[in-house]
Amino acid sequence: MKWLGLLGLVAFSECIVIIPLTKMKTMQDTLPEKNVLKNFLEKHAYRLSRNSASDPKFTSHPLKNMQDFFYTGNITIGTPPQEFRVIFDTGSSVTWVASVYCHSPSCSAMIRFNPEASNTFHTSNKSINLSYGLAWMKGVLGYDTVRIGNLVIMNQTFGLAKEYERLIVSKPVDGILGLGFPKLAKGTIPILDNLKKQGVTSEPVFAFYLTTQKESGSVVMFGGVDHSYHKGELNWVPVSKPGFWQIAMDRISINGTVVACSCGCQALVDTGTTMLIGPSDAVTKIDGFLQPKPSEDSKIPCNLTSTLPPIVFTINGIDYPVPAQAYMEKEHSDCKSPAHSGGFIKSSNPAWSAQGGFLEGLSMV
Repeated sequence: MKWLGLLGLVAFSECIVIIPLTKMKTMQDTLPEKNVLKNFLEKHAYRLSRNSASDPKFTSHPLKNMQDFFYTGNITIGTPPQEFRVIFDTGSSVTWVASVYCHSPSCSAMIRFNPEASNTFHTSNKSINLSYGLAWMKGVLGYDTVRIGNLVIMNQTFGLAKEYERLIVSKPVDGILGLGFPKLAKGTIPILDNLKKQGVTSEPVFAFYLTTQKESGSVVMFGGVDHSYHKGELNWVPVSKPGFWQIAMDRISINGTVVACSCGCQALVDTGTTMLIGPSDAVTKIDGFLQPKPSEDSKIPCNLTSTLPPIVFTINGIDYPVPAQAYMEKEHSDCKSPAHSGGFIKSSNPAWSAQGGFLEGLSMV
């Protein structure tokens, strides 16, 4: 399936990410055709021009900013409902929570789903293994009623973790709600597809509004857009390769000088964490363009971060500046530069991952 991503301008240092779930052709098919995007926008403009806040099939679900590390929200599974705190993750497609069968150390601080306490649960006896780079899960699949705010999804497939380990210590969450493509869903039907299939929402649209440096105020929206969360025109960016929410990026620049992605590159829009991930040599090169120069240990006094230039990501011809407070990591009175901070991670993969820190720092819809 092929879809569109949607970008636009909002208030500085906060963002809303809107990803309408509308099928489209591949980039190879659409590029030779003229006015395809224009015609699509004219046909569907009414859907996003109206405010969805009054729609009974729309929900604006609160998220909690966990110290700028990731964002969590509450869902319930089962009848009667059992509540869980999950990450709403566009970088994966499977929904799962810890289960009472999980005795791994990492599960000890998690709320665990008890299938015997739900009279709507059905087992599938199918196993599932998931890897997230810094964590992995093994378990079984089941079906039950999932509620996100006022939205109710019947017979939703989800994973019940029997084993779960994470390589870094972080704030505990009880699971993940995947918002990616069916291609990554391990044979399950993602929640987004069931929202549309079961007619739970009026429009096949979901959106994020992510705040930075404060715990409350972030939301995820399903079924439309609450326009009070953004300003300005909406600018469409086609997904270049369905699976992840992958888009084409034009370049990355500092003070007008291209410092990375000079010939264009690919980027993944991922709400699962706040870390920016880029090719190792590119992240190191970015350090060299910062003024004032970081010290030998890649630190500068935090009171000087306001003098650092934004890192500008150009996507579909539009510049999205990431301010220094989004890419510098505070450590006591000093701040670490991108190549040595938790805000950026070096990778051997040539693709960039535009994750939470990028989304917070950009004025982006």
